[in-house]
Amino acid sequence: MTAAETSALESRVGHYYQADDTYRVGREKVREYARAVQDYHPAHWNVSAAAELGYSGLVAPLTFTSTPAMAANRRMFESVVVGYDTYLQTEEVFEQHRPIVAGDELQVDVELTSVRRIAGRDLITVTNTFTDTGGERVHTLHTTVVGVTADDINPGTMAAVQNAMMHDVDFSGIGASDADYQKTVRPEGEVRIARPDTRTPGTPSFEDVKVGDELGVHNYRLSRGDLVNYAGVAGDANPIHWDEDIAKLAGLPDVIAHGMLTMGLGAGFVSAWSGDPGAVTRYAVRLSQPAIVSAKEGSDIEFSGRIKSLDPQTRTGVVIVAAKSGGRKIFGLATMDVRFR
Repeated sequence: MTAAETSALESRVGHYYQADDTYRVGREKVREYARAVQDYHPAHWNVSAAAELGYSGLVAPLTFTSTPAMAANRRMFESVVVGYDTYLQTEEVFEQHRPIVAGDELQVDVELTSVRRIAGRDLITVTNTFTDTGGERVHTLHTTVVGVTADDINPGTMAAVQNAMMHDVDFSGIGASDADYQKTVRPEGEVRIARPDTRTPGTPSFEDVKVGDELGVHNYRLSRGDLVNYAGVAGDANPIHWDEDIAKLAGLPDVIAHGMLTMGLGAGFVSAWSGDPGAVTRYAVRLSQPAIVSAKEGSDIEFSGRIKSLDPQTRTGVVIVAAKSGGRKIFGLATMDVRFR
């Protein structure tokens, strides 16, 4: 895409719409997603365990919102953010204003919040906001992708991708023309942000943690079966996550794990250490390299972490999360803001 075309897309920043229907968080969907990201914290699985931490239902894993967001964002990438043939995920920010629990009914909003051209590449940020039936925003999700045009892709890749896609998914990069486009913006009005319960009975006491504390090390194994399962659970149909030939056509050495899947593993790693998945208020990840998942050997991902800073006034801390696979860093930078008891 040329600089002039990027400028035209920049004029669409602020484009906003609501998903056609609300999203009801089902108990089994919470468990299904937790299984897909190998997160076995009891609050995701057992109602009594969630109640002991003060929650009214099973707690959705932190990255759970990526699933309804992907469905809601489809229209944005089909008719607003056009001119690209595919997209590469580069950064994700999850803001958990209060934990989402089974039984929540959420309105999902979609907004194009940024278009930046850096080193000849277009970085596009789409923001999803999740509002409960009480009118409070409970979660905000910022997704940043790099727009990729046909000039950067093997000519046969897109045809192969489209032939492999599910029947109702169009990955061809064809969008609405400028003549069809009409901008809609967020209506004015008060935004009420949900405030989490300040109690975090499952976490360590603030007085018991210190800057530099290590979270330990945990290794996760990923197989091709894990990738196929995650693709179905999360609705991410891109065949570079399960088809070797297409992955190699796209310039990859082999099939790669979903970025969101590795982020979900990281979130589970931290909640296992903290004791309360609802204690995280912000999770920001900049992806560096994908995890390669071979058919024979799968992939091993090693997570580690340490406390970077602490704030005694709010009894919170910032945790740095590191992830490596095959000797390569998967996360360029990943941080979590955690509330302590």
